[in-house]
Amino acid sequence: MLDFLISSAHAAEEVAVAAAQTTTDAAEAGPGFEGLIFPVALIAIFYFLLIRPQQKRNNEHKKMVGDAKKGDEIVTSGGVLGKITEVGDHFMTLEIGPNMSVQVIKSSISSVMPKGTYKSAGKAKK
Repeated sequence: MLDFLISSAHAAEEVAVAAAQTTTDAAEAGPGFEGLIFPVALIAIFYFLLIRPQQKRNNEHKKMVGDAKKGDEIVTSGGVLGKITEVGDHFMTLEIGPNMSVQVIKSSISSVMPKGTYKSAGKAKK
């Protein structure tokens, strides 16, 4: 009788070990979509934090350059303040002082200033 109980306990232990191995094997079956979650999330983060804002700034700059017209007061990327006197396809002429004009490439526009900035900057020099 004692042999029967020992063999039954041993058989129950083997069943438990086999069940545990089956569960572990199922968990380690291989990466399905779980392996793709992190790379996809990383790409989404990069897109929304880096790529999208840069595209938005580029589009705003292109619009600002395209909307530049004669009489606008601008600052170039080099820090030159001037009033647009001529606009060409790729270049524009800026009046930077009395009887002083320079030609700059359109993409060098850094910002469009409010009207009167050019005159007030000229008065501040004197």
